[in-house]
Amino acid sequence: MHPVRPKVTTVDEYIALFSGPASAKLHEIRRIIKATAPEAEEIISYSIPAYKYHGQLVFFSAYTKHVSISFPPHSIFEVFKAELSPYKYSKSTVQFPLDQGLPEDLIKHMVAYKMQENLELEAAKRNK
Repeated sequence: MHPVRPKVTTVDEYIALFSGPASAKLHEIRRIIKATAPEAEEIISYSIPAYKYHGQLVFFSAYTKHVSISFPPHSIFEVFKAELSPYKYSKSTVQFPLDQGLPEDLIKHMVAYKMQENLELEAAKRNK
């Protein structure tokens, strides 16, 4: 649960709410997502940073001891189950501790997977 924070309208404003390791991790996550999904639209959704690419792509947020990356639930967390095993995760969110490095390759692969999944879901809807 997020503590009460000022309402933000941009990702820059959201990241500016944090300092130290949390801020550094948020900047790093943003860089990884933008490098992997340069065409994705950056927005604030549910009061946190999010990206849209043919639908909801990925969300991220910071907390006292970790940063979280969330994906709309489909198959992604089952597909990456082995790679996610060192981390705390649910059906839609993975937590990365602030005192550990981010698994950049894993995040890139998950974002790329979700981009492809969104394209496939969109094509399936069109073909119905």
